[in-house]
Amino acid sequence: MDFATSTTFLFFLLLLPFSAVAQTDDGRNDVGSSLTATNDGGSPWLSPSGDFAFGFHPHAGLFLVSIWFDKVPNKTLVWYAFENGSPILAHAGSKIELTAENGLVLLNPRGDQLWKSDIATDEASYCVMNDTGNFVVRSRNSDVLWQSFDHPTDTLLPTQILGINGKLFSRQNENNFSQGRFQLSLQTDGNLVLSMVNLPTKLVYEGPFYTSDTNDAANESNSGFQLIFNGSGDVYVLRRNRRTSYVRTGVRVALPTADFYQRMTLDFDGVFAQYYYPKRSTSVENWTTVWSKPDNICNRMGDRGSGACGFNSICRLNENGRPTCRCPPGFSLLDPEDKYGSCKPEVELDCREDERIPMEDLYGITVILNTDWPGLINDYEKLHPYNEQDCETACLRDCMCAAAIWKDDNCWKKKLPLTNGRVDDRFTGKALIKITKGDRTRRPSLNLPNADEVKNKGTLIAVSTLLGTSMFLNFALVGAFCLGFFSIYKKKLSKVQEIGLELNNLQVFTYKQLAEATNGFREELGRGAFGIVYKGKIEMRTVAVKKLDRLVRDENLDKEFKTEINIIGQTHHKNLVRLLGFCQEKEQRLLVYEYLSNGTLADYLFKNTKPSWNQRTQIAKSIASGLLYLHEECSKQIIHCDIKPQNILLDDNYDARISDFGLSKLLMMNQTQTKTDIRGTKGYVAPEWFRNMPVTAKVDVYSFGVLLLEIICCRRSVGVEENAADFDGDSSVLTYWAYDCFHGGTIDALVGDDMEAINDRTSLERFLMTALWCIQEDPYLRPTMKKVTQMLGGVVQVTVPPDPSPFTTAAESSSLNISCI
Repeated sequence: MDFATSTTFLFFLLLLPFSAVAQTDDGRNDVGSSLTATNDGGSPWLSPSGDFAFGFHPHAGLFLVSIWFDKVPNKTLVWYAFENGSPILAHAGSKIELTAENGLVLLNPRGDQLWKSDIATDEASYCVMNDTGNFVVRSRNSDVLWQSFDHPTDTLLPTQILGINGKLFSRQNENNFSQGRFQLSLQTDGNLVLSMVNLPTKLVYEGPFYTSDTNDAANESNSGFQLIFNGSGDVYVLRRNRRTSYVRTGVRVALPTADFYQRMTLDFDGVFAQYYYPKRSTSVENWTTVWSKPDNICNRMGDRGSGACGFNSICRLNENGRPTCRCPPGFSLLDPEDKYGSCKPEVELDCREDERIPMEDLYGITVILNTDWPGLINDYEKLHPYNEQDCETACLRDCMCAAAIWKDDNCWKKKLPLTNGRVDDRFTGKALIKITKGDRTRRPSLNLPNADEVKNKGTLIAVSTLLGTSMFLNFALVGAFCLGFFSIYKKKLSKVQEIGLELNNLQVFTYKQLAEATNGFREELGRGAFGIVYKGKIEMRTVAVKKLDRLVRDENLDKEFKTEINIIGQTHHKNLVRLLGFCQEKEQRLLVYEYLSNGTLADYLFKNTKPSWNQRTQIAKSIASGLLYLHEECSKQIIHCDIKPQNILLDDNYDARISDFGLSKLLMMNQTQTKTDIRGTKGYVAPEWFRNMPVTAKVDVYSFGVLLLEIICCRRSVGVEENAADFDGDSSVLTYWAYDCFHGGTIDALVGDDMEAINDRTSLERFLMTALWCIQEDPYLRPTMKKVTQMLGGVVQVTVPPDPSPFTTAAESSSLNISCI
């Protein structure tokens, strides 16, 4: 080796991370050893054989401190750091270090502690990644101070033991590592059970859907006390009298650990399964299932909880014995990102229907064979004897009936929500699902004329009477009238077709009309990215006229214009600004909105006198309600993409209305995500915009979280305020400062001298924690707007949020030129 080569080799050795150098051949790492999260995950600590790795595993732009099979495709995870049911997510630049006092300690790039291993009182000396997949922290005397086997997540490995009160919990879905709806536990009575868990309270429902039957109240010595997964691949409950009860079913498969990797996992779909992967394979891509419990999860759910597939859903086993879920006709996924989640009815059943309209004209029935929602929880009426047609009619005419099950001349009426739906070929009955006929907004006509029709009809009668003496003259006038009407209609229709829009009861204005209404566009109300808003008056009604006078020659203008009309024109909600009409003449594009007298939320919040705490909380709830409507209750899902205080208007009662849909993105009901150019306003933009990740409705959740912090604190999210000198460090960035105050227990500083907010500390903490959940950089951790409304309303418990740590977001934002609106 020549001198130059030797020098280069030595140089690269010096560049190796200290932790890699510190690791010995037996996988030992002494106190002071550390790992740093880099874009490629960094160099992990390996077990002596290299089978297992401990370190930072990339996940959705962040990192999980975890253990994984390092020689298996896709690096299958078997453990990850978690706290209170949530994974500990770290950013690039975070570090995990072995310390004498606390064992493993995870620090974010700013040096804040995110997680520690909570060792015993002895000082830690070293840690090691074992070939069993167990990561152990030991003292100088080699005593075990902490080990990953004692803190399982969703997986057990050979030689791992689950003791009394030991638990595994599933993930929420395949890519969301938060605690899911299923739990495996070895109860104090010795029984191994699979149960459903209510989120977010973590209440375990009674009536497990699998049990090992290893409890014996009459003879305690015959009760189970350990779940053992041995090195030969056997899984059994060991009883106190040393007898064994095998969990597996069928013929035993010999799986020596020398030849196969193995794991037992409680999967996100609720199935507890054993898997193997050949160690010397070069062609196998996936793990193979040995056996699973329960045998049919669709048929094993109890009456409580949503079941394997969520409320109003239908569960069916696929060829691999795993559940697949689908919504019945007339229903759609509540969260388009969660195909195992609940379904919502497309139109709510209404018991206030006009009695003059037969229910059969509004609703129809679709039939699904071999389908049932069993259990008494949904049944509110049983009819017998009833044939199938009578059962259909009974459900159609009952406004409370969402579905009915007909079998053997029995008819069970079902109410919402429908629980534990399933398809079972052995079930000979039928599910009769109530669906709506066409568009519910186009209800059958009763042929009752309105006031204008009566007036017009009276006019025609008067004219007809006046001219009744001349039949020819009548025909001539009627012909002329029809010809004129047809010409006007054709002209208007061609103009609408030229515009390419659905009118949706909107009024078409001329440019001259709007110029006169605004007195020559004199009184300016505000400015946006594409235009200026002016105050005007049309027929004694005050309106706001938005004149799109920028980018006139840009094709984006027409896209902006048509987006606002098509979106707002078909939305109707008390927390959305109403569009009244529009104008499109040559290069002129104008929109006419209802006028809201109290201006923008920005003007209301960021003034010398703070609005009352009660008023601010009501405004926050109103905005959340409007976003929930856009995300989940429209015929098309709408992502606003630019939620900020300047786009929230206040009406006479200071109720919030969301405005400016020009940057909205529509998703059809069968879409869950989209990719588009960066949209929004600096300070409110979700991190996924910068990472070329698919954009979902969670971008609005992030922006709402920032806005909610502004509502709580009455200060802007980014930028130095007049009183910024009173704060330290990152106080000029509201998201950083808010978490620092929460983490440090000084949340009173967020509201200053606002005694109303301080005295309502419970609500203040709930609103603050909700905001911190919304601004999580990992979109999977953010709640949906439905859950946000429940959190703000106190309907569900708000758990302690992890550190959002928008470190990378700040760096990325500064490197991009984003136009502030």
